[in-house]
Amino acid sequence: MKIFDSHAHYDDSRFETEYEGGRQAALSHVFSHQVSRIVNVGANIPTSAESIALARQYEDIFAAVGIHPCDCGKSGTLKDEMAEIKRLAEEKKVVALGETGLDYHYTRENEQQQHAYFHAHLTLAEEIDLPVIVHDREAHGDSLSIVKAHPTVKGVFHSFSGSKEMAEELLRLGWIVSFSGVVTFKNAARMQEVVANVPLDKMMVETDCPYLTPHPHRGELNHSDYLTYTIEKIAQLKGESPERVAEVTYENACRFYRLKP
Repeated sequence: MKIFDSHAHYDDSRFETEYEGGRQAALSHVFSHQVSRIVNVGANIPTSAESIALARQYEDIFAAVGIHPCDCGKSGTLKDEMAEIKRLAEEKKVVALGETGLDYHYTRENEQQQHAYFHAHLTLAEEIDLPVIVHDREAHGDSLSIVKAHPTVKGVFHSFSGSKEMAEELLRLGWIVSFSGVVTFKNAARMQEVVANVPLDKMMVETDCPYLTPHPHRGELNHSDYLTYTIEKIAQLKGESPERVAEVTYENACRFYRLKP
């Protein structure tokens, strides 16, 4: 199987402290197995720059640049941060803006700031014609409303956690959804229903590593090699073979990020 990890964070310091041999060893391991491509996703200005550095170092790593909703304003004003994201997005291996979006789980004190940054990313996407990676945690209604305010933009809701109806609405808007190791959790019946309902050609798979490690390794450091567990669960839910799920999601990710297969 060729596997495309559509959303990872190998810039995270946990790889240096928790994986034997560090980040380089982790990437060497996953690329020596079934993982063929990875998109490393920025969450602020420094990690966006680190994502680009990783993409320059590895032929099959690509970068996304953006400001996570929990990181809004940490490197300057909205205007200054978005100007830097626009500059970083000019790098040839940048394939998307993000991750951006809304997170009401950790804080709603900066809700208006989160909205402003989300709109700013979507406006920039309109300007420079890149897809957008959306983080949506406990903010489904507002996230969908903001997306609808930018009808020419297309993107993905990563590690999708919304309802079946929300997924259907996103697909009608021309967006897609991505599923992580959460679908393997024993308490994920609602998410498994969503997976079963979403057409295979409208989804991607991801680790969000080092987080969201799938069962049976839940609680450990996550990495792209564990994506096979997510693929196997999706295959089970959809009555497909793991090879077929890997093949189609690989093609979907290449198409979404505008890469040659």
